[in-house]
Amino acid sequence: MDKLTEYKQIAPKIVEEVAGLSPMIENGVENQLITDDEHGHYLYFGVGWTKINSGWTYASFIHIDVKPDGKVWLQHDGTDLRIAEKLQKYGIPKSDIVIGFQAPAVRPYLEGYAVA
Repeated sequence: MDKLTEYKQIAPKIVEEVAGLSPMIENGVENQLITDDEHGHYLYFGVGWTKINSGWTYASFIHIDVKPDGKVWLQHDGTDLRIAEKLQKYGIPKSDIVIGFQAPAVRPYLEGYAVA
């Protein structure tokens, strides 16, 4: 199995794990799981109006992209689960993981992770 296919199998597993930790609807906010194997996008986020204060919520819990070049971009980690470490635990080497939410100037200092 090529690494792109493998990474597209790993990313949704992690996003689904995160989704499994919270209810699909919470205080009027619907949590949505999006997996798009064709384009390599995997995310879990909440969207909706809260019943408590009628405030609009649009918040990402986790967002991972698997790019055609075989790099896995961690675009957002709104959890305390250390998603970059989970990606490694499932077999993706640091050298293929880009911490996308870190500025490009900072990435060279993230030991072992890809810069882009």
